[in-house]
Amino acid sequence: MFENLQALPPDPILALTPAFRADPNPRKIDLGAGVYKDEQGNTPVMRAVKQAESELLAGQRSKAYVGPAGDRGFNEAMASLAFGDELLASLGERRVSLQTPGGCGGLRLAAEFLAQANPDATVWLSDPTWPNHRPLLGAARLGMESYPYYDFGSHSVRFDAMLDRLSAAAAGDVLLLHGCCHNPCGADLAAEQWRAVRDLALDKGLVVLIDMAYQGLGDGLERDVAGVRMLAESLPELLLVSSCSKNFGLYRERTGALSAICASASVAKAAASRLAATARANWSMPPDHGAAVVRTIMENPALRADWETELAEVRGRINGLRTSLAQALREAGLSRDFGFIEREKGMFSFLGVTPEQAEILVSRYSIYLVKSGRINIAGINRANIGYLADSLAKLLAEG
Repeated sequence: MFENLQALPPDPILALTPAFRADPNPRKIDLGAGVYKDEQGNTPVMRAVKQAESELLAGQRSKAYVGPAGDRGFNEAMASLAFGDELLASLGERRVSLQTPGGCGGLRLAAEFLAQANPDATVWLSDPTWPNHRPLLGAARLGMESYPYYDFGSHSVRFDAMLDRLSAAAAGDVLLLHGCCHNPCGADLAAEQWRAVRDLALDKGLVVLIDMAYQGLGDGLERDVAGVRMLAESLPELLLVSSCSKNFGLYRERTGALSAICASASVAKAAASRLAATARANWSMPPDHGAAVVRTIMENPALRADWETELAEVRGRINGLRTSLAQALREAGLSRDFGFIEREKGMFSFLGVTPEQAEILVSRYSIYLVKSGRINIAGINRANIGYLADSLAKLLAEG
């Protein structure tokens, strides 16, 4: 029966990587892949991760299953990182956390859980959003709607339009928000906008689902979750998906967590049983290595301090590249204002080119980016920033 299956088109982002590798141009630049890269173009293993792995290798005595909910120490560490110890204590038994195979596993688990709680719920996604949100959440057969988010002209959040569109949401619907460093645009909500979203969710009875993939890569570990914590202390229900791919560099280890805040401890107990059973039906047991690494780092003051130091170095490099790119584009003679790149956060921004211009950057200049114009800031370095700015200036001069 397999002969009846038709091949699907390649993922437009993932397809860039093999094309880049095959390109013989020595000046080629990869701005497509969504991973952090250092000045040499490598995605390094963090120092604290290497040390924690060494300790685990020396001391681990078993590879037995950890259970559907995963490593309890890891779960508590991730909840503490996101919510802070004070808020975590006030939430008490209203909060439950489970380990998941990366942020993707957390999103899929959240979707299955939401479908069990309210199969008629509609999930509201920002326009634009991370492309994998739709397949991950849609696989649970939840309805999907979009709300305006990014203005490509002003490179800012269309907040009034966002609130206006969300006025059509019904009680029990799900509002998906990016915790910080919005992917793909890099434009985040301001503090007063988070408060307005909180008030909207309370007024309409919406369940907020937050995708937190970049904590620590925007303004810092604490500042990046200010909005998350505001909602967590105010709303009766909230779901938070945390990923360790970016801030711990554990991409291939698939390390993440899902935290659910419920209206009461009894509801949280029922939710925990549902989430564990759903995890069991999907992947049975989560992978252990990445979670054990994170737990080891978070429980060791010296390792945690070193991790926070290196994360600050990564964040500083990304923010510095944003400033350098905006300056290089000005020096290249471009009249268009690229100052928005400095104001945005995280690894991604839209360059402001059309799909046709993006294709020319790939085919003529070997500058690899997706057709939407989204670029990975971390793919820039001192050796290629001049070529990137000059190439874009030549392209835009053509009209």
